Amino acid sequence: MNTGRQRGVSIISAILLIVLLTGLGAVIVAVGQVQSAAAGLDVAGSRAGHAAQAGIEWGKYQVLIPAAPVCPAAFPLAGLPGSLAPYTVTVTCAVSGPYTEGAATLSRYTITATACNQPAAGACPNPAPAPGPSYVERQITAQVER
Repeated sequence: MNTGRQRGVSIISAILLIVLLTGLGAVIVAVGQVQSAAAGLDVAGSRAGHAAQAGIEWGKYQVLIPAAPVCPAAFPLAGLPGSLAPYTVTVTCAVSGPYTEGAATLSRYTITATACNQPAAGACPNPAPAPGPSYVERQITAQVER
């Protein structure tokens, strides 16, 4: 007797369920895309940190190995190998001293390496207010006495 009304309720319930499941699927896809992008930036940040560490090691080599230490005011390193190839590292060095410690006369070298994946004019950091959504930068500082 009221079978027509009951069938209408079933159709409305089915449509509502389909709409809800479609919305839930869209949310799941969006969250997956955000997580994927975040993971990519995590990897890029880690690589930038390794590139900055390579810059520190290069700067330490310049100060410690030659007979006369070389302390560059600013030196861009580009063309890193492998997965670090997209990164540019700018190494800066400042010297303070000399200091006397016991019988030795030492100078302190402060080496800073800044690595980024979107350099400005071939150097990092990029001073633009918003270099890009995938911009990654890492900076490491070390001190060496010689």
